[in-house]
Amino acid sequence: MERHADRNTLIVTSLLLLYGLVMVYSASAPFSLRHYGSDVHLFVKQLIAAGIGIFLMWGLSRFDYHRLAQLDDILLLGGVLLAILTLFPRIGDGRWLDLGPFALQPTEFLKFALIVYLAATIVRKGERMKSFTEGVLPFVVVLGFIAGVVINQPDLGMILVFASLTAAMLFFGGARVRHLLGVAAAGAPFVYLAVRLAPYRLARIIAFIDPRAYSSSSGYQILQSLTAIGAGGIFGRGLGASQAKLFYLPQAHNDFIFAVLAEELGMIGALFLIGLFVVFAWRAFTIAENAPDELGRLLALGIGFTICLQAFLNLGVALGILPVTGLTLPFVSNGGSSLLVTLGMVGVLLNISRQEGGGR
Repeated sequence: MERHADRNTLIVTSLLLLYGLVMVYSASAPFSLRHYGSDVHLFVKQLIAAGIGIFLMWGLSRFDYHRLAQLDDILLLGGVLLAILTLFPRIGDGRWLDLGPFALQPTEFLKFALIVYLAATIVRKGERMKSFTEGVLPFVVVLGFIAGVVINQPDLGMILVFASLTAAMLFFGGARVRHLLGVAAAGAPFVYLAVRLAPYRLARIIAFIDPRAYSSSSGYQILQSLTAIGAGGIFGRGLGASQAKLFYLPQAHNDFIFAVLAEELGMIGALFLIGLFVVFAWRAFTIAENAPDELGRLLALGIGFTICLQAFLNLGVALGILPVTGLTLPFVSNGGSSLLVTLGMVGVLLNISRQEGGGR
């Protein structure tokens, strides 16, 4: 029996999207005016992405997720191939694909494809997930191959998201904890090498430990973010009144949009946004709990975990409790690829909630 899509998920998604559109306009206006001659340039592109994303969300909410899972290998292969294409100079710059007036970030689509692949494959393996060689090891090989492609972009932050997602999905799917801990221990030296051999990554770690000692270099962003958040106080300077976005804070409309939000809307506005993500997590895990089958449960868990993990990492960076990762804030940061994929994933959540036993 088919039910109505989960209303609470629709409401919280709508509020997050509205919050994001308002803040993208506010945070990006000075940058757009200086670089494009119009204060609405980036906002209009975000609005177009939102419109396409809403249509995609509606489409996926009506598209049976079981049929989506049948395409898991094709989706994963397509995502990997798109990521590889960014390495060719004429069509990509290492991270983005050039599509004329728009740019596509394949790792965002690869993230969605990985969720579908993990959920579908774990269901197919069933009890074999308790075996290391048959259950865990094949996923580690796939993750290693993806990491080898993405590290050339370079995007260590997204690799950490992929790794965390894989570990969480394997745990949700019945893999033994000791196997996952063993893989994490074996992977730690590779993370160390990825940081140690890239000077800018090492600089981010050092600056995170003592940002004031590097206030004119790698610690500058963190200090400007904390300054903006502190300046907002409880009630904020007022919408549009941020000083940090006037080229004091780099990536004010992308990675550090939360700092602008906190400066303009204050602690109240920041806590409201965090509350929306908490409600979103609650709805995602409720949909997972009430899913009609294991595939729906794993898809809902993977989507909820990924979106909320990325939000946590972004907020942690803006608040100075995590090193800079370069990850966007879902729904809120400027970025068409991120918004499209995030809304698409919500569409899958809504489809799961429509199935028998779905969201309440």
